[in-house]
Amino acid sequence: MKKIRLAILLIAFLLAGKPGSAQLAPVTASSSDIYLQLKKLNVLGSVLYIAAHPDDENNGFLPYLAKEKLYRTAYLSLTRGDGGQNLIGPEQGIELGMIRTQELLAARAIDGAEQYFTRAYEFGFSKRADEALDTWDHQQVLADVVWMIRSLQPDIIIARFPPDKRAGHGHHAASAIIANEAFRAAADPKQFPEQFKLGVKPWQAKRILWNTFNFGATNTTSEDQLKIDVGGYNQLLGRSYGELGGEARSMHKSQAEGRPRRRGEAIEYFVTTGGDTARKDLLEGVTTGWERLITETRYQAVVENIQSQVQSIIEQYQFTQPEASVPALTKLYQTIRSQLPASVWKQQKLKEVQALVENCSGLFVEAFTQQETAVRGDTVRVNCFVNNRSGVPVSITSIALEDGLRDTLPQQMTTKNQNYNYAMQAVINKSSQTTQPYWLAKPRENDGMFVVDDQMQIGEAWNPASLYASFIVEVNNVPFTFKRPVMYKYVDAARGELYQPFVIAPHAEVFMSPSVALLNVKDTDGNKRSDSMVHVMVNARVAMPQSVTALNIRQDVIHTIFANKQTSLEKGKRYQFDIPVSKVYNPKAPMKFLEATFSMTAPDGKNYNYSDFFKTIRYDHIPAIHFYFRDHVKLVDDEIKVRGKKVGYIAGSGDAMPEALRQLGFEVKVLEEADMNAATLQTLDAIVTGVRAYNIYSWLSNKYDVLMEYVQQGGNLIVQYNRNTQGNTPAPKIGPYPFVINAGARVTEENAAVEFALPQHAVLNSPNSITAADFEGWNQERSTYQADRIDPRYEAPLRMHDQDEPATNGSLITAKYGKGNFAYVSLVLFRQLPAGVPGAFKLLANLIALPKNP
Repeated sequence: MKKIRLAILLIAFLLAGKPGSAQLAPVTASSSDIYLQLKKLNVLGSVLYIAAHPDDENNGFLPYLAKEKLYRTAYLSLTRGDGGQNLIGPEQGIELGMIRTQELLAARAIDGAEQYFTRAYEFGFSKRADEALDTWDHQQVLADVVWMIRSLQPDIIIARFPPDKRAGHGHHAASAIIANEAFRAAADPKQFPEQFKLGVKPWQAKRILWNTFNFGATNTTSEDQLKIDVGGYNQLLGRSYGELGGEARSMHKSQAEGRPRRRGEAIEYFVTTGGDTARKDLLEGVTTGWERLITETRYQAVVENIQSQVQSIIEQYQFTQPEASVPALTKLYQTIRSQLPASVWKQQKLKEVQALVENCSGLFVEAFTQQETAVRGDTVRVNCFVNNRSGVPVSITSIALEDGLRDTLPQQMTTKNQNYNYAMQAVINKSSQTTQPYWLAKPRENDGMFVVDDQMQIGEAWNPASLYASFIVEVNNVPFTFKRPVMYKYVDAARGELYQPFVIAPHAEVFMSPSVALLNVKDTDGNKRSDSMVHVMVNARVAMPQSVTALNIRQDVIHTIFANKQTSLEKGKRYQFDIPVSKVYNPKAPMKFLEATFSMTAPDGKNYNYSDFFKTIRYDHIPAIHFYFRDHVKLVDDEIKVRGKKVGYIAGSGDAMPEALRQLGFEVKVLEEADMNAATLQTLDAIVTGVRAYNIYSWLSNKYDVLMEYVQQGGNLIVQYNRNTQGNTPAPKIGPYPFVINAGARVTEENAAVEFALPQHAVLNSPNSITAADFEGWNQERSTYQADRIDPRYEAPLRMHDQDEPATNGSLITAKYGKGNFAYVSLVLFRQLPAGVPGAFKLLANLIALPKNP
């Protein structure tokens, strides 16, 4: 039978500190938590919740299932949210998907559920389920969900959405279609039979339900549906499930999903869509006690004995002396291990009992290093630490590192609250893999699916750790193995003791800038603004003395920048090489990007080539994320004309606008609140606000009059898209005349036809002539959060629409105001500029160049 994914459980178990911290520390449960875990021993019921994205889960409902009903609860998100938007930084695509994966794991650490995924890539907002299923590989995603059902064997399945337009998103509807198909397919031995050789078997859940909702304009609930109040208060936790749900939801920080801790009644509604209809309870008709394991008469006495042991442990539990339960728990562990046949529930309950033994005994076990990275061939000092804080009989038998080195210790009895430290040397094998999320190990074959060849990895939220230490410990003479990931542990002067993943890095890495190089930018008089340069940086993670090095740049062919150069690279030092694009660029080559390879011949004669960038993403609320990719510079040789010299930029939630402006040849001044004065602004030809800037900075609304005065005096203000405000927050003041932001008005088909409603408008003609060709090659979508209910004093030069929908004109609106111009741009320039779409740069140049009014 497939094993529970250790990495997921460890991350959920090890997340420590207040919600929102990135501390990956071993944690011992409180006495109240332990009592709740003891009660859960008597519950053998499970629920699988299925939706499309991170933040689709019902955060008030999951803690009710996990901590009130005490069911084993799991959330299966079909995607990792790669195609979403990002409030907290510039990451998009797979980088955002990794952030949102870790945010889900942080949420699960709060609500007590487990987290799983399929191989589907989140390719952006979709309005149709058929588009989602066509872009994904329908059968592959179905196979992944069937695999998870057969692995977890849930008693019931709950879909978050309906399989139609009421879901509000094509991915949402597709997740419901697949969930209902998988409910049936998982039980069919003819469906995906190749899975059975890996230990799973057909599994029929009792029922599948739809968790209906009231999302304002869309209310799918009714009083004849199954109703459950999930807002109860848990006195052992000191919080309601609404409070836990608010904390979990607030971990989705990249999506601006901060939520209050809700108290009071919270009614959830359900409709059965397959299997036996539930009328009073979600698990109606499901045996959720130990008796479900009486599969044969010979196991009846065993199960009754286990039930009796568990009940006795619960009744005799002492809140002030949890360690008193340890002898009974070790006996229970032995009984389950030796007398029950193999099953998902045997495996699950052994895991739960071992965690209770550890928590009741106050046993603290960890393995850590004082370095975050190592390279293949390194020897790393690993500190292995044990403290028996309660004084129960505990002896340390041995500690083993995964690299094969073992420190066999004598049978060492521990003394209460004494520290036992063992320094070990781990050799990072030369065959060890550089740290990389498993779903990124191979390139995607299409826009819809990640490539994962190992069936046993499918569903996992994250990779296993780079290195583990196994502690074999006897508690009351019963052996237990505690497998701990080796962590990087350090003390931050402001945040205190912190833990981060320990990772394997390459010996050297290569990265390049800029991400997009514009090769043919000219003033309106035809003069070229500048010659483009490409910068290649080599970062050495180990010392490379007396090596013969070479640097090659590849477009269609390899261009050698230098070769046979005697170099000694210092560990930790960055080396930069500046190369004129004209030296390596071939305008006739079909490949419109540059890649770099740094080669080295060591003194021993061995050759090494480095071409990947090992990148780290850091945010305080999640662990550091490490991954590698082949960096490159996208080349754009279209002629782009510009007017103006200096542009102000107000940072938003993260986009590539400053780099894009510099590539256009503008001097860029990043504006802060203190710069919002006439003396500073009058030096600027235009001001561009980053995406969601008005949602992030309340001072932008407060400086409305200053900005409007800037426009009146002849400046151009270009506002990229913003979102609607939530709660009691007043709508930001943005434009000179009224318009509203419509979250539902968006064009998600990146190849949607664009109509030039005002073909003579300056933004379509000067200094660049905009044609239909400038809307070719766009990524993911056309526009989002369009302007609506637009004052007639605005002009809307563009119209566009998705399939089977009426055209809208809110993707770009402009207004003359005094001598200057205002523009609200919901065209997704923040996706197109980093991708090097020439038309996006031309549109941006034209917006900046809008002429002054008389």
